[in-house]
Amino acid sequence: MEPTLVDGQGLLTMPSDRARAGQVRCVEHPERPGFWLVKRVADVRRDGTMTVESDNRSAPTADSRSFGPVPVAGSYRVVVRIPRRWM
Repeated sequence: MEPTLVDGQGLLTMPSDRARAGQVRCVEHPERPGFWLVKRVADVRRDGTMTVESDNRSAPTADSRSFGPVPVAGSYRVVVRIPRRWM
């Protein structure tokens, strides 16, 4: 998610079943249970799924372009970004 977030930066999240395009959210990788991703919501669909994308499109990454839409239910909205210097 660079340049929006940097490696080692902390996040505070909250569960939310209401997503909007542009939000930064934590979602579980659909092909790797227990592995969480931080991505930006590109689109929310009426079927309860959303497409998520990385902010840095030039870096090799896993997002909806490779694994498709993910469920909104069970994802977490990032509400606070903790500066790395506080970690």
